[in-house]
Parts: sequence; structure tokens; C-alpha cells
Amino acid sequence: MSIETLERKAFRAWPALETRHSHGWVQRFAGGYTKRANSINALAPDFKFTPDVKDALEVPYRERGQTPVWRLTPLAPPDTDRVLAAARYRRIDESLVQQAPIDGRFGADSEVQIAAAPSPAWLAGFAEQSPVAPAHRETMARMLTSIAGPVAFASVEDAQGPMAFALGVADGEHVGVFDVLVAPRARRRGLARRLTCSIVAWGKAQGARLAYLQVVATNEAALPLYQSLGFETVYSYSYRVP
Repeated sequence: MSIETLERKAFRAWPALETRHSHGWVQRFAGGYTKRANSINALAPDFKFTPDVKDALEVPYRERGQTPVWRLTPLAPPDTDRVLAAARYRRIDESLVQQAPIDGRFGADSEVQIAAAPSPAWLAGFAEQSPVAPAHRETMARMLTSIAGPVAFASVEDAQGPMAFALGVADGEHVGVFDVLVAPRARRRGLARRLTCSIVAWGKAQGARLAYLQVVATNEAALPLYQSLGFETVYSYSYRVP
């Protein structure tokens, strides 16, 4: 599976509210909610990257009062990182895109509830645990309810209400696992594993044979879990910001 294919699947799974294409780059806009949905992403490394191209791609963000965010994968033209570094853009949040075959390690958990649409309680709990600023919660809800294709809004509840959340998106032979969140009161109970396995099992029922996810490279809690489930890094990306 090519990097470009996984990138396009991830774009569909975490949709921006507006997308533009220019100079071999994809410009994504979502009112400032998450870097992923408000970043400049390359899909064609053959295009030449210069300071003039950089400035042109940043114009729509600056016009909206947003800080330009560059998301750099192996598809970025070779000069991109050098040009941004020379402009004193700092590198942040190196992340890994990992993939695993769906095998016997993934089974549905009876306590994990999966719905095709998010309930108000799911949205409120997800926003609280992310956390999502109040000003961005309407945008968050619009993005999550606009995802095309089969979607799994997973949660685990106790007497106090939902305490763990995750999102799954099926797309052809892949299922993506996104934003596994566990409330502080419920940590160290294996809920992240149960949510991940349940979403992947759900994806298999949708016809997927591979699972993928994105994880920050410094996430010492999540990396051993994903390794134990057979996830391996396919490529990495990082952000450059002014």
C-alpha cells in the first residue's frame, strides 16, 4: 500500500470542512480545529518548492487569521524542510503512521459500544477528554458527522457515563483507528486495547483486512500496545509551524 493511498484514506477519515489543491499540495481548512484538518500537505513530491510557493500556499490561512501549519510526510518535495527551516519554522509533533494485518489478536469486546452516529453524550465526552476548546466544539461535531463511509463511534461507559472513546473509519481494505481517549478515572484498565481491538474487529466485518493508525512518536503508553497488536511503522510525518 502506497503512502499516497494511506494519506488519502486518512484525509477522508478526518475530513476538513474545506479542501483546496495547488502546486501539488492539499490545503485543508476547518476553522482551526486540529492541525491535521488545518494543514498544508504534499501529495506530489516532484513539484519544486521555493519560498514563493511557500508564501502563496500560506495566503489563505493568513487571510483567515490562522497560523500556517505544514504537515510534512515523505511525499513533500525534497527542499520543503530546508526552506521552512531557513524561514525559522520549528518542527513539532513527529508522528508515526502504523499498519497491521487484521488477525486473531483483534476481537470485539462486549463492553465496547459501537454506534454509527455520535450521540450528544459521546460528543460531549470526546470533547472533554481530547480536550476540545468550547469555541471548536461545533466544528468538531460537523467534522465527525460529515465522515463518509462506515464509521464506528466507540465508547465504554460506567455509572458516571462514557469514560473511554475511539473512532473507527472503514475505507475499502483498510480500517483507521483514531483518537483513542480514556478518562483519568478509568486508566490502567486496558480500555485502550479493548477499544482498539473492537474497532478493528468492526472494520473486519466491513471488509477490511488491514488496520492503520497515527500515533505521536513520543507516546510511551500507546507504542507498546500497538506493537503488541502487530502494528508496524510505514512512514512518519511531522509539522513545521512559524
